[in-house]
Amino acid sequence: MKKIIVVLVVSILMIACSSKKDGNMIVEGTIKGLKKGTLYLQKMNDTAIISIDSVNVLGDGNFRLTDNVESPVMYYLTYDGNASDKRILFFGDKGTITINDNMNTFGFSPEITGSPNQLVLDKFLKINNQFKNQRLEFIKKEFDAKKSKNTDLIENLQKDYNSMIRRKYLFTTNFALSNADSEAAAYIALTELYDANIKLLDTINKKLSKEVKNSIYGKRLDTYISKIKSKENK
Repeated sequence: MKKIIVVLVVSILMIACSSKKDGNMIVEGTIKGLKKGTLYLQKMNDTAIISIDSVNVLGDGNFRLTDNVESPVMYYLTYDGNASDKRILFFGDKGTITINDNMNTFGFSPEITGSPNQLVLDKFLKINNQFKNQRLEFIKKEFDAKKSKNTDLIENLQKDYNSMIRRKYLFTTNFALSNADSEAAAYIALTELYDANIKLLDTINKKLSKEVKNSIYGKRLDTYISKIKSKENK
């Protein structure tokens, strides 16, 4: 009897150890230079980052992670679970997503394929990064102008900066409108236009496809706009 129980216990343990988590999204690829460590698949749950799946990587840097995706949403691929350090942010979706990167530059310029929303987001980020660089240049110029107490230059820099911000908002709005059938459009509106004129957000929201409106970010955008409007009407 004891032998039978031992056999059963061992069998259960073997099945548990050999079984792998399944889901409708597979995230796989190679992190070159990763000889030993743990990769985590994570995402935001309210205001906290939670781990969905993990894999111990040994020797070749290959990995495979999974989750069940109801609606396209942003995920983190992190090393040793530290999302504040090295991480890869990508748009998760049903199907297979391939992520290839190098451990030495982990998260800086990963190759991500298999996610239509990621393609849209990458196109946006390519231009948006130019605005970010311009903003950094303005900050440096403003610092130098204040240091030299050049009030005329400070005033001109502020005007130019405001003009740049308006161009950024206009570009972001037009990009979202041009990709209204992509969940990435709602995500971009939420993350890049949250402090813009409510009319811009409302314009994007009205143009979104029915499917995007019913997505996670589509619903969040609609809720966010409703909250702003209710505050303005008080």
